[in-house]
Order: sequence, then structure tokens, then C-alpha cells
Amino acid sequence: MTGAYENWTAAMSGTGISVDAMRRIDRLAGVPLCFLATLIVRLRDLVRRRPPRPIRRILFIELSEMGSTILADPALRKARERAGAALYFAIFAQNAESLAFTGTIEGRNVFTIRSDSLWRLATDTLSFLLWTRRNGIDTVVDLELFSRFSGLLTGLCGADRRVGFYRFHNEGLYRGEMLTHRVAYNPHIHIAKNFIALIDALLSTTPTVPYSKTLIGDDELTIAAQPPTAAAREAVGAQIAALVPGGDLSRLRLVLVNPNASNLLPQRRWMPERYAELIRRILAAHDDALVLITGAPGERAEAEQLAAQCASERCIAFAGHTKLSDLPALYAMANLMISNDSGPAHFAAACGLPTIVLFGPETPNLYRPLGTATAIYAGLACSPCVSASNHRKSACTDNVCMQAIGVEQVFQAVESVLAARVREPA
Repeated sequence: MTGAYENWTAAMSGTGISVDAMRRIDRLAGVPLCFLATLIVRLRDLVRRRPPRPIRRILFIELSEMGSTILADPALRKARERAGAALYFAIFAQNAESLAFTGTIEGRNVFTIRSDSLWRLATDTLSFLLWTRRNGIDTVVDLELFSRFSGLLTGLCGADRRVGFYRFHNEGLYRGEMLTHRVAYNPHIHIAKNFIALIDALLSTTPTVPYSKTLIGDDELTIAAQPPTAAAREAVGAQIAALVPGGDLSRLRLVLVNPNASNLLPQRRWMPERYAELIRRILAAHDDALVLITGAPGERAEAEQLAAQCASERCIAFAGHTKLSDLPALYAMANLMISNDSGPAHFAAACGLPTIVLFGPETPNLYRPLGTATAIYAGLACSPCVSASNHRKSACTDNVCMQAIGVEQVFQAVESVLAARVREPA
């Protein structure tokens, strides 16, 4: 999940600064800033000397992980239902559309922080501090795992209650002492349950050290995805039909393949040649299958190379052809998605699409998508090698954990889904 350096990664995109340099900046600048913020918050609380306001407006902060907006949805809805409060959200601008998948947060209650330059990051941060006061935010829940930037936003936003993960005696970043409700992050339960633990801490009537000493059942891990409109489905269908010879989708079933060629965590990639072999086997076994290779616009070249390896009219490079807001319609039309651990896997599963997710450097025990998802995980002794405690920095340069996942294993999972799933053609 999110580490401090990933906030800097997003904030400094396009600056040419390496990830290691971002970590150094975060440490050298973040530590003194968190120390100064702690003094400011303590002085403010001392001078204020009034009881906390009732819980009426809860702000959630989750900046740089689109998948986490899905995994946090059960916690958001629990806060709304149990506290009866209005919900607000702060997120990096490039990730804001991910909130539309569930519709839990009203668009007017979302504050976006631009991160395409340090100047805009700074100005938007100041605007954020004014925005929280104009909206009377009385409670803030920091969903980030040990991020100094979100810790500063949490401490300085003016809220009476400040809930977040605290390191206690564990390894972790120094983020100052600005939280009123310190929750122990549990690396042995699903991250969605950790998010719910933050809400349980907020709703607790008795202070505990640490928060939150509650039992969270699997029945709380439900997602309320927004169904796409007929117009949205028609628009996406027209985009696909334009790429299909003859333009006839009536007899075809969509299978989505999301190779995720991002450079952020290359250890989690499954090899392109294995994706190609898998696609060829799917096409050979199902003459009504249409495989779309999905991805962001920056992954279009890799998608086209993969489609070329498959050499079939029923395998189309679709990366960059849709916006994030189009994905619910695409997922509603599809029969299956195969992906590594990434944001689209969480979006697809939340939309009810059966999703096969390949895990390697991270574990499905913590990050398995909520919804209809099948996790494939080799479970090597060295895996998972990235976590909140090491800020997702791994020494690994040879992802044997992903190489250990064979094409036959994934193909059998695909066959079990396609055999059991009966849907109308696209």
C-alpha cells in the first residue's frame, strides 16, 4: 500500500527526480516539518480549550492509491451510517475519478491536489487548509500508511478529531504527534479491515491504547459499486466495435487482460511472453472470445506489442482507448479480467466482474480485491517483500515470485470462470 515515497512519486512526476531521491527529500524535509507541525497543533489545542465539536463532517485523506479508494469504501459507508455525518475526501487530482466507482462521496465534497509540479502541490496544499475550515471539518481520518505528507495535512487541517495509523513500538516513519486517535496498523489482516478499524476507533466511547480493540467480520467487507448507464455501455461498445473486423460484437464474449506495464513496482509484473501464451490459449479454446488488452495511455505501446505477438483479429490493444470513468461500462460488458495486483483489478472486482489477480511481491491476504476475485499466489519464502514497513522498497531484481506462476495454472482458473459464467455477448 501507500508509503511516503509514493506521495512524492506522484508529486514529482515529470521532474526527473529518482525514487531514492524522493525518499531522501521526504526524510530530510518531512521529519522537521512533522516536528514543527506537532508544536503548532499542540499549541492550537492548548489555546482552543473547548470540547470537541460533534461528529458532523468527516474528511478522509487517501492521496496516491486508486485501488485504496475501493478498499476503503466499507469504512466510508460505516462512518456515514453509524455517525450520520457528511463525508469529504482529499485525493491527488489524477486519482479523483476512482471515487466515482462507488459513488459514496459526493463530487462537491472532494478536494483534489494537483501533483504535476511542486509549485501546484504547495499552492493546493494551502488551498486545502482553507477549504477544510470553510467546510467546518471536525474530524479527519488519514487512510495512508505512515505518509508524512498526509500526516501534515491531517494535523494542520483544523479538525478536532484526528484518526490515523501510529507506529507505537513498531518500525515506521516518524510523523509527529498530531493524532487524537492512534490506531495500531495490523499487517496480518486485510487492509480493508484496517480501514474499518480507524472508524471503530472514531466511534469508540472509551479511549484505549492502542485503538482499535474490536472484532471486524468478513461480512463488513462489502462494496457498493455504481452500475453504468445504458448510454455509457453503448459508447464503450461503439469504441470496441470500431476496432473489431466487421464491427459485430453480438457473438463475442469479452475477456480483459491488464498486463500493467507501470514502472512504479516492476517486481509485480507477469512476463509479457506468458500473457501472450495465455491469450493464444484462450483464443484457441473459445472461438467466441474477444481479448482486449487494457491499460493507461502510457501503456499503449506495450499493449500493441503484446497484441502483435498474439497475431489474431480477436486480440486488440485497447490501452488508452478509454477514460477511467468508462471502466464501469467496460467491466459490465466483459466476462472476465486477468491482471496483476493493481488498481484496475480492484475496480473490476468491485463492479462484479470475475477477476483473476496475480500476486507476487505483495500478499493477497492484505490486498486481495473485494468482490468476485480469484487470487493466484506462489507464496515463496521471500514473498511478500514489499510492505508498509519498508515503504515498498525491495532489494529484489529477479521476481521469481511472479515467474513461479505458470500459464497452465492461470489458464485453468480462466477456464473455470468462463465455464461457470453465462452472460450475454458484448
